[in-house]
Amino acid sequence: MNAVIFDMDGVICHTNPFHSEAFRVFFGKRGLYPTEAEFASHMYGKSNSYIFRHFLGREVVGEEFAALEQEKEGLFREIYANQVTPIAGFMEFLDGLKRIGLKTGVATSAPFANLGLIMGRLGFEPKMESILASEHVAKHKPDPEVYLKSAYNLNTPPSKCVVFEDSYSGVTAALNAGMRVVGVLSSHKKDELPPCNYYINDYLEINPASLRHLFG
Repeated sequence: MNAVIFDMDGVICHTNPFHSEAFRVFFGKRGLYPTEAEFASHMYGKSNSYIFRHFLGREVVGEEFAALEQEKEGLFREIYANQVTPIAGFMEFLDGLKRIGLKTGVATSAPFANLGLIMGRLGFEPKMESILASEHVAKHKPDPEVYLKSAYNLNTPPSKCVVFEDSYSGVTAALNAGMRVVGVLSSHKKDELPPCNYYINDYLEINPASLRHLFG
């Protein structure tokens, strides 16, 4: 059985501008004002532990990490709650995958509360046989854990999984898991990602039949 696994931020929804806005508020409270270029290099597709470490200049762990993450992600959900919009064609593409019997999952580095917000607004939760967020893994992308765990949940060999990803760390994680990758160019250009098997700007440029050659 073949399976398709989606990252969330930049793949299901173009959330990065809203994360940028939330981080600007978060860091502004601390007298820090990262540029968009800095966000592109050190925020998009990265875990909060990495982002805090990079911009705060120190390791953030334990209760402090939990409190800071809750603050920042709460800001994001507040900003994004009434803006949830899928990338063009996503819901129709997902429906097409289910019609031809493919298993599907979502694997994000974001907290489950963010995923829950987006699933609640778009209603795709019943269509996913595997749902993983940051709380469900010990190691974050580019480590392949979240994708290997997704393959296990989907009862599908990694070689029979196709991943949709938009970030350098995410594509690397999927490749490290031994999976084929469709690069979603919502936040980065082709040359800013590791080589993918296929590229799209949105889901109007692909249909389920297009994946056949990726499954071999």
